[in-house]
This record gives sequence, structure tokens and C-alpha cells, in this order.
Amino acid sequence: MNIVRLVKKAKKGSKDALLELIMAEKDAMYRLAFTYMRNEHDAMDVLEEMIVRLYENIGQLKKEEAFYSWSKTILVNLCKTTLRNQKKVVLMENWQSSKEEEQPSFGSNVQPLEIAEMLAILSENQKEAIQMKYILDLDYQSIADLTDVPIGTVKSRVFQGLRKMKDHFGGEGIEKDRGSVE
Repeated sequence: MNIVRLVKKAKKGSKDALLELIMAEKDAMYRLAFTYMRNEHDAMDVLEEMIVRLYENIGQLKKEEAFYSWSKTILVNLCKTTLRNQKKVVLMENWQSSKEEEQPSFGSNVQPLEIAEMLAILSENQKEAIQMKYILDLDYQSIADLTDVPIGTVKSRVFQGLRKMKDHFGGEGIEKDRGSVE
């Protein structure tokens, strides 16, 4: 797949070219949306909105080879905006069904509920950075690009978040399971 060629076609109005670009990274985009939205329905809604925005704004993309970082930045911003606008209240009857929905894999020895409990003590910025680093397996530079902050800020958020979890939960396992903070 030639990204530059497909982006140029999409800029000329080819929906098929845009669809091919999106389909090539659909799994990564879904995981990113799911990490923010925490349920399949909302993740799919945000992805749908992202596709519309990409189609409407692809002409503004200056570097064709940057399509994926540009599209993921749009996705992250849509997720954040949607979450702010929702100010969701989970009703008790819906809580059980939301626990049963598809969860990303965290490894065999850690349950999703334990992860949620651990992340709950963090600031939103620390939680976001740690989820992108360890759940989505993104490198620091990608996280910095997606969140529009310097790489040093990302590293600091991850380090401080891990330290906060370790202090709070007494965890030897946090840094040992994932390797030391870079």
C-alpha cells in the first residue's frame, strides 16, 4: 500500500482511497478509541465521526506521509471532546452490562477491574499517558504527537503515574512487569 498515493487520491475526492487507508489501521484506531471511550458503542461512534472529519478535512493535510498520525490526533481530540460533552452517569442497571463488554487484553495475571482501580487514583493526564504506553503499546514520541505535549512531559506523566500507583498499591509488580521507566 502506497500511503502517499492513496492520500493524494483521497484529497481528490476518492472515498475508496480514504476507506483503504482507514481499513489498513482500523484495529489500532479502534483500540485507541476504546481506550478513551471504554465501551464498544461509543468507540464506534467516535470512529464514525473521525471518518467524516477525515473526509471533510483531508485537503488540509500538508504531508501525505503523516496521514496516520494526523488521523489519530483527530480521533484522540474527538474522544476527549465527546467525553467532556457526555459527562456520563452510569446507571446501576447498566453497570453490570458495561463490565461484560469486550475488554482489551491486559495480560493473564491482571484483571481489567484491577487495572481500572489502579488507574482511578491517577490524574487524567497520567492515566492517558499510561494507557497509551502500556495498553496501546505506543512509544513516547507517538504519545507526545497524539496528545500535543512535549516528549519530556509524556515521560514525566508515565513515571509519576507509575510511582503513584506503586506508592498507593505497594506494588513491586508495576515496574517489574513492564520494565523500568525509560
